[in-house]
Amino acid sequence: QVQVVESGGGLVQPGGSLRLSCEASGFTLDHYSIGWFRQAPGKEREGVSCISSFDGSTYYADSVKGRFTISRDNAKNTVFLQMDSLKPEDTAVYYCAAAPMITRLWTNGVDFDYWGQGTQVTVSS
Repeated sequence: QVQVVESGGGLVQPGGSLRLSCEASGFTLDHYSIGWFRQAPGKEREGVSCISSFDGSTYYADSVKGRFTISRDNAKNTVFLQMDSLKPEDTAVYYCAAAPMITRLWTNGVDFDYWGQGTQVTVSS
């Protein structure tokens, strides 16, 4: 069964850090581009970060640039999203997704075939 599963969410104070994991099963993760998305209550889904399978290029939304870092560990078939200097506005359900190929429009999610169930991130004092 092909799937991706997120983990690592939780409650953290402003300025704190979390590391999210996206583990793949049923396929080899390094053959796919992996994106992280988030959706806060009452808001549209937002593309947060993506790592390309083609050349390992990484992409970030302006709202997280300089604070979030995406990386992959092919041996573990896992992609990570390191989130530092977290802000209350980062509160959302975070999803990872896998795409055989990404385009410039990756942030809208249509490139992605496999989606996880999401993990809640809450930034609050």
